[in-house]
Amino acid sequence: MNDNTTDSAPHKPRVKTPHWGVLAVLGALLIGATAAYWLHASAHESTDDAAIEAHAIPISSKVAGQLLEVNVDDNQHVEKGAPLARIDPRDYQVKLDQAEAEMEAAKADAARAAADAVRSAQLYERDDISRQAYEKAVADAEVLKARAELAAKKMSAAELDLTYTKITAPEAGKVTKKNAEIRAFVQIGQPLMAIVTDEVWVVANFKETQLTRVHPGQAVTVKVDAFPDLNLKAHVDSIQSGTGGRFSLLPAENATGNFVKVVQRVPVKIVFDGLPPGLMLVPGMSVEPTIHIK
Repeated sequence: MNDNTTDSAPHKPRVKTPHWGVLAVLGALLIGATAAYWLHASAHESTDDAAIEAHAIPISSKVAGQLLEVNVDDNQHVEKGAPLARIDPRDYQVKLDQAEAEMEAAKADAARAAADAVRSAQLYERDDISRQAYEKAVADAEVLKARAELAAKKMSAAELDLTYTKITAPEAGKVTKKNAEIRAFVQIGQPLMAIVTDEVWVVANFKETQLTRVHPGQAVTVKVDAFPDLNLKAHVDSIQSGTGGRFSLLPAENATGNFVKVVQRVPVKIVFDGLPPGLMLVPGMSVEPTIHIK
């Protein structure tokens, strides 16, 4: 019996040859991207170990007493010299009045003693009094003059204490950590609040290996985590003379024999060239500065 069917060979899938043109383009793009990244990295140094800093001035009382007034609230902006609080001045006014009276009495005693010394000198020249009496009159005049000067200094100290009952802002800035309440009794040196000044800057902790070509004056671009769309212009102000670990509370002791080399970080101060009006930058905010190496 004839079988008209024929066995066909199994179909082999067609192997596609690679498109060398596409591979060449991809390779060129990869090389170009690598070169661009290398060029950018070689001309820039950046770190995310950075934060906003500012002066935080603690405000405390120089005299003890009861608070009669607290003139500010938390996070309020104040100008330099603005009244912050006032301590009851009556006790210090009384002390000033007493010191003034004592000074006037001492000045009167000193003036009388000085006049007696002059008369004693005249009498001594005529031999009407002994040398001992003359010298005693001169010594008494010197003692009473010194007492008058001391009384004047006590009055100045009392005046100064009276001025300390008015607590004012040493610099312009915002009130933070307010811990002052009306009618509370405060002691000398007791913290009442703090003033965070308007001037802010960046402290960036760069690896020591990144500082080879970094120097003051170089341009910096600062990105703030809170405002990702902003690129703030700044410049390198200074580089700390020592690593952060060198000035820590417990610096590493490398002389124990268990030494492991760790790349250290050095704080770099970066100052803004100008800030947009109303931009809120507060100490502790995270930023990412990029130094443009020249």
